[in-house]
Amino acid sequence: MAEKIAITGGTGFVGRNLARVLAREGHETVLIARGQNQTDASVRDIPGAKLCPIGTDNEDKLAAAFAGCTAVAHCAGINREVGAQTYQAVHVAGTQNVVNAARRAGVKKIVLMSFLRARPDCGSGYHESKWQAEEIVRHSGLDYTIIKAGVIYGAGDHMLDHLSHAFHTFPVFGFVGLKDQPVRPVAVEDLARILSAALTQGRLTRQTVAVMGPEEIPLRTAVRRVAKAVGKHPLMIPLPLWFHYIFAWAIEKTMVVPMVSTAQVRMLSEGIAVAATPCDELPADLQPTLPFSDEQIRRGLPPAKGFGFADLRLCRRLHPSAS
Repeated sequence: MAEKIAITGGTGFVGRNLARVLAREGHETVLIARGQNQTDASVRDIPGAKLCPIGTDNEDKLAAAFAGCTAVAHCAGINREVGAQTYQAVHVAGTQNVVNAARRAGVKKIVLMSFLRARPDCGSGYHESKWQAEEIVRHSGLDYTIIKAGVIYGAGDHMLDHLSHAFHTFPVFGFVGLKDQPVRPVAVEDLARILSAALTQGRLTRQTVAVMGPEEIPLRTAVRRVAKAVGKHPLMIPLPLWFHYIFAWAIEKTMVVPMVSTAQVRMLSEGIAVAATPCDELPADLQPTLPFSDEQIRRGLPPAKGFGFADLRLCRRLHPSAS
């Protein structure tokens, strides 16, 4: 039966891919996206999608948007703090607002997108706030599924997009840290399939599951595969973590969408291949199957171009039309 599903972060990378899967299955979607409007190019091709230009900071508006929905996919999140958009405001307070609104609207199921390495008391605001969001959902009184995903890739992601632009811009690429760490990249198509099963098929009820790709590889191998698919051969050298933290801090201050954030440096420095806390086992039929192959990488690559002045905050302020 067709259902009505709300998706926070509905025009984001995971949100819009999930919306497309749900639309193909015949479901309606309500896309919650702060600052967006119905003419947003990312949702025009999604049948049955209604866009609500609200954030997760207004419980009343969320409750109204959730009316008639059977489930909510909470995909909204940030990987860097900008102004009022802090980890505490978005991941913690925002999740509490989503849960409260879902209860008021009579929603039965909530599915939370979390992070594989999320955990308490680790010294990272990103990791700790994601863990707090998990705890809010677990104690919400609603049926829930928590998806702890690692590196997610596909058309419109940050990883392939930013690596491709970096390879088209710089002749040298610095690996994160002097020690290579493992990753298990998961295709967004696999992730969206799992999310849909939890939202509409009653799967993974009251479970916390880790979602990782079928292949574990060193991070440097993953980067080299992307470079090969892009057709670039930069000089690749390992650089110490302190360099990457300084570089990410500077990039966060100067770029509209930073090519890397300090939170991402922390993630990559400890590896993204094993859940930081115990998880339920993902059933065999829901296990990700798409490999991090040359063909799959090419499918997700953006148009070939490098970073430019339009990517700088200063340029956007001086030339608003660049937006």
